[in-house]
Amino acid sequence: MYDLTGFQRDLLYVIAGLEEPHGLAIKEELEDYYEKEIHHGRLYPNLDTLVEKGLVDKGQRDRRTNYYTLTRRGRREINARSNWESRYVEEDEPEAEAGVGIEN
Repeated sequence: MYDLTGFQRDLLYVIAGLEEPHGLAIKEELEDYYEKEIHHGRLYPNLDTLVEKGLVDKGQRDRRTNYYTLTRRGRREINARSNWESRYVEEDEPEAEAGVGIEN
């Protein structure tokens, strides 16, 4: 996961959170998060990269629509990343939320 771009990691998280999403559904989720338009020229090459890396499977719903799912390796990578992040970021940090211990 360390060799992925932030955008590619976000793609993995969106695919993990939706059931067999198609490209447009992924695009809409990311546009909501980024609050800007995601162009097809950015989306689909990055999805193809994730497929080539073995993190995502691409299936065909009909002749025009593909769907994406995480592979076992993709799910393992997300879990490993989550475990790594949790070493540095705690879920419930009341001091940080209240501004305690933060110097200006």
